[in-house]
Amino acid sequence: MFYWKHEAILADLDTRANNFTVLCSNLYNDFNIATCIRNANAFLAKKVVIYGSKQYDRRGTVGTHHYVRMLHAGTFVRLGETLDSLRQEVGIPLHLVAVENVSGARRLDSYAWPKDKHVVMMFGQEQVGLPPELLEIADDVVYIAQYGSVRSLNVGTASGVVMYDYCAKVL
Repeated sequence: MFYWKHEAILADLDTRANNFTVLCSNLYNDFNIATCIRNANAFLAKKVVIYGSKQYDRRGTVGTHHYVRMLHAGTFVRLGETLDSLRQEVGIPLHLVAVENVSGARRLDSYAWPKDKHVVMMFGQEQVGLPPELLEIADDVVYIAQYGSVRSLNVGTASGVVMYDYCAKVL
């Protein structure tokens, strides 16, 4: 059996990538970004965008960051350019979905993912959530219903739940 080269693996994954991108906020700390990237690989996201600092602890990805197309947007202006580039690449409109426990958010379990647009799932950071500028540009805001005593799930866990929900409903 022949072993595939890295670029061949990426090319194969590109042909099967799902119609969503994951955006991780990294303005304050890098907790759980590696888990979001690992989840993006598991659910075959088209890309991962890091908003803020490019640095994060890659050990938590367990090598999956090598098999995910990564983009970096250090500033809000750069994020706009990155989203414009993504829009041109996918050839269809983007639909930005913020994942956040805020007033007016819609329950994830009853949310209908758009099938005619490329979804960008936006995840915040531990303790601070999504920055206001990302909430302002979101087309929709969703939250994960919870039944215990905690106020919220950590971002790594929430990203896996949201990506699973997308794949279960859309694929």
